[in-house]
Amino acid sequence: MPRTRPVADSTALHRRSLLAVTGAVALSAGAGYALRSGGGQAVAADAGADGTVLTSSRQAPAAPLAPYTRGTTVAGMSVPRGGRAAGYRRLDEGPGWERVVRGELAGARSGREDRRTTLAAFVQLTDLHVIDAQHPLRLEYLRSADVHAWRPHEALTVHGAVSLVERINALRGAPVTGSPLHFAMTTGDNTDNNTRSELDWFLTALSGGRITPNSGDPRHYEGVQNSGLRQYWQPDSTTRDADKQLGFPHLDGFLAAAVREVNSPGLNLPWYSTVGNHDTMPLGCYASHGDPYLTELAVGGRKLMELGAAEAKKLQQTIRKATDPRGVQYAAFLASQARAMRSVTADEARAPFTPAEYVEAHLDPAYRGSGPVGHGYSAANLDAGTQYYAFRVSDDVIGISLDTTDPGGHYAGSVGTAQLRWLERTLRTHKGDRAIVFSHHTSESMTNTHRDPARPDERRHDGKELVELLGAHRNVVAWVNGHIHRNAVTAHTGSAGSFWEISTASHVDFPQLARVIELVDNKDGTLSLFTTLVESAAPSRTDYGDLTQTGLAALYRELSCNAPGARTDLGGTPQDRNTELLLKA
Repeated sequence: MPRTRPVADSTALHRRSLLAVTGAVALSAGAGYALRSGGGQAVAADAGADGTVLTSSRQAPAAPLAPYTRGTTVAGMSVPRGGRAAGYRRLDEGPGWERVVRGELAGARSGREDRRTTLAAFVQLTDLHVIDAQHPLRLEYLRSADVHAWRPHEALTVHGAVSLVERINALRGAPVTGSPLHFAMTTGDNTDNNTRSELDWFLTALSGGRITPNSGDPRHYEGVQNSGLRQYWQPDSTTRDADKQLGFPHLDGFLAAAVREVNSPGLNLPWYSTVGNHDTMPLGCYASHGDPYLTELAVGGRKLMELGAAEAKKLQQTIRKATDPRGVQYAAFLASQARAMRSVTADEARAPFTPAEYVEAHLDPAYRGSGPVGHGYSAANLDAGTQYYAFRVSDDVIGISLDTTDPGGHYAGSVGTAQLRWLERTLRTHKGDRAIVFSHHTSESMTNTHRDPARPDERRHDGKELVELLGAHRNVVAWVNGHIHRNAVTAHTGSAGSFWEISTASHVDFPQLARVIELVDNKDGTLSLFTTLVESAAPSRTDYGDLTQTGLAALYRELSCNAPGARTDLGGTPQDRNTELLLKA
């Protein structure tokens, strides 16, 4: 495996990264290049003269570079005032999390801080769950059986996503090495309900532009939060609903503010996209594309908002047990509830999108932003009907984005044989490169082997098999994913090599984090992966009188902290947060 050139300064950049920063590589701004899904050939037109395929990075100060921790959870983070017994809790800025060195896969050697060379630095965003909160097919009514089935802050997901974009744009370098950040990767569940409105909002938030997070009636909100139903937080009303009894505030004008136009600057570095189950299937679990009844309900003028606890529990168990992966029973259930549905304004923008339409939207020039064109996806994906690809990060590093969603239905994941063989072929072809693998699902959440309706004869492979494959290739250094909404870092040792699985918390559930990851060569026979968590740019403290875009982003975080039934372990342990993860080189 090739080694990087000796560089004296400990925070120096890898040669190719430095060329990209200074403009010495002939690349157009924001260009990025994917490796064709069938093998290792470049797809993009802007490859360098030597045939390499590279992402470009933002402009950065010349080396030597200094660590940049401002805005990261090393410097500080939002914490609730008072204990859980205090009821509804306001947030304030608290101390940061210390960095933990983990040596399960290689020992830490002294002096490495003065020898290290940066190979890659990037940001992972995951589980943004951009939500069309007024969509007729949402499952809010399950709250009668499970209080966590609906979140009081769901109308503010766009505001939270844009504030996270603002935070990433404000990072002037990587937290440990000071390296420029080369790209960002979203690892799935970018949307929540496989609806075109959400896809447009997500792509605009990351690429830049104006978003009106409203569907149905353009004049006002129509949904559970102005329904008068006491099981939902009614922010504009004085109704003593269940959440206000827990301390949630009465906020005049909240819903009108929530559906006002939001302006996103877009990420100022190249970004790539990985698909999640909520991006692939309605409700994140039903293989029901083409069902005319469900499509009619999605775009139509009827919405179910309340359901008895017994019926809600029965439907929830059906979803969890995956006994209805095609949504047949779900459609029958909705038909039985037709008289209980309320009238809302119909909207074609709420239609579901197919996997091909998901790729096409990424390829749309309107969503290019800082690039690359397609954000990893290419015409080759459309031709092959796939949503996986590889791309080059630098001379010695490649990225591989997998599709772990199961088109046969259910929210757990798996991969088909064709993709597994492609992955093995890609790793073998690029055995001289370090490889960072991205997916939505974690190894433990890949337990779903429903057959793909489009490929009924193809076997599906679970997380254990994927771990075995990655461990059989010495060049794999990390598998970066999401789905579980919790920070978790796991060491894996395989037949030929070892790698770290890095799972990051969602941006819809508190503590609403993204992660910066830096890969460095310590020049002593070891590599280090530094992971550093970041919050959005919204202030920790909220002001109930501030219903601006920024004020709502701060409120989004506070409400998520107080969501009834919300788990308190999603931040993970210190070993899952800000870390140095050592590997043998």
